[in-house]
Amino acid sequence: MATILRDLSYRYQWLYDNISRVAALAVGGEQRFRELPLGGIDWQPELRVLDLCCGWGQSTALLVARSSQVTGLDASPKSLARARSNVPQATYVEAFAESMPLADRSFDVVHSSAAMHEMEPVQLRQILQEAYRVLAIGGTLTLVDFHGPTNPLLWPGVAVFFWLFETETAWAFVQTDLIGLLESIGFGEIVRELHAGGSVQVVRARRLG
Repeated sequence: MATILRDLSYRYQWLYDNISRVAALAVGGEQRFRELPLGGIDWQPELRVLDLCCGWGQSTALLVARSSQVTGLDASPKSLARARSNVPQATYVEAFAESMPLADRSFDVVHSSAAMHEMEPVQLRQILQEAYRVLAIGGTLTLVDFHGPTNPLLWPGVAVFFWLFETETAWAFVQTDLIGLLESIGFGEIVRELHAGGSVQVVRARRLG
């Protein structure tokens, strides 16, 4: 169930942008937050990169600086229109992430920034299965999203943020065994990094076969 503030933040761009900037201060600002999942990858211009649930292209802009073959995928026509305007160097596909009209093994990197916590548990599994399907063997899934704080002093602030701006899917996500879910799908070499007192996680996983 969405709160009034969440609905308003998606209706008014300036409000959403300011909320995002404030929330990202915990890891050093929005630029730093967007860059977190991009580490640990040997970026080459020929890498085929999928920006999953790309939204308005905030992270797509960072990806096109690293690769000449970036595709942004999102289900929102409004978001994609803005992404095309903001980052015209990328190619865009309008589709749901749980059923992507993309060929098997067609990407070397699948990237997601603060999107998976928006998904219902069944959707989340479907999306990660799709990410596995479109990854080439040896390809990397990299994502940044919420995590339950390891510092208990941070829980009140996270809880207030969730109550004001998120839905029950965010609560479900931070209780999900994401590593176990990825392993059950077939991913390997899974690495998790925690930031901001454990409230933000970066996860990288590879398709090995």
